[in-house]
Amino acid sequence: MSDTNNVTVDRKQSHVAICLHGEIRFDARTTGFERYGFTHNAVPELDFDEIDLSTELLGRRISFPFMISSMTGGYGEAERLNRVLAETAEKLGIPLGVGSMRQALESSSHRKSFSVVREAAPSVPVFANIGAPEVAAGLTDRDLRTLVDIVGADALIVHLNPAQELFQPEGNTGFRNVLAELRKLVEKLDVPVIAKEVGCGISPSAARALADTGIRIIDVAGAGGISWQKVEEERYIRRFRSDSRFSATALHELLNWGIPTAECVEGIAVLKKADPQYHELRIIASGGISNGVDIAKAIALGADAAASAGFLLKALDKGLLEETILTWMNDLRAVMFLTGAKNIAELKQTPISLKKDIAPQ
Repeated sequence: MSDTNNVTVDRKQSHVAICLHGEIRFDARTTGFERYGFTHNAVPELDFDEIDLSTELLGRRISFPFMISSMTGGYGEAERLNRVLAETAEKLGIPLGVGSMRQALESSSHRKSFSVVREAAPSVPVFANIGAPEVAAGLTDRDLRTLVDIVGADALIVHLNPAQELFQPEGNTGFRNVLAELRKLVEKLDVPVIAKEVGCGISPSAARALADTGIRIIDVAGAGGISWQKVEEERYIRRFRSDSRFSATALHELLNWGIPTAECVEGIAVLKKADPQYHELRIIASGGISNGVDIAKAIALGADAAASAGFLLKALDKGLLEETILTWMNDLRAVMFLTGAKNIAELKQTPISLKKDIAPQ
């Protein structure tokens, strides 16, 4: 195994360990969903049992407007984790993404940790994943075929992570030409491309730039969940036994850098309504999603589905992955019952507003 691949494998292992046991959540940012509320409907005119959570994503019917977001792959233990994630997705009829597949391009040694996902989830949408720096540097046709073929992907996620790369000890901050290369990617691939942040969010202006490349699906992955700056800062300090590279007065803000998830969703939804050329954009809300009420609020604000990684990783570690997702589904049904929305299309039209006791930030 090459030195470069060894570094990638070690990094992936440490990411999972730190996400499970480290203090890496935002402490100066929330998702923003707590600021919004629904109006109670005392006469919902439906039975709880007739509520339909199914919806469509990428032209496929899924049982619940939710996906297991990209977590891991590329090292030994990841095969077991991804198998359980995929088996759960298949059982519940929901999509899932794999973690960054850069390691699979560097070496064939741990490709099984990715391919196991399609083996265990043959009928639900599965998404491959590669980083924006790799895209900006230029991916060959062979690279693209490898990424898609390993997992039998229904789409390719390109994760946009400038803040993470900035803090990562071995980070790649080469993002020049990323939009031009994304355009080429969209033109070459016969599966959709999903643009996804990793915890700092996507603004309306960034969404517009991404849509202008031909991308039609945006996963906002906003602030409020895991701060990947904190994950990488912890790795930096461990690796070099050093203090931060940034000034003490700036560090707190940089570690909490990002746009709250709810703000991202609402902003891009407004962009869609305001400009006909962006009407076809589809929004996935992730970044601190921790229950079904968050999912309901995201959909009412304009998302087509929601996703989670960090909370589900901890649930997986405790053996509670399926139970957690089923509980979130029941949360969502509860909100729909109390607002009178019998299906996801009606939930999208359900009014949601800032709570009166919370002033705008």
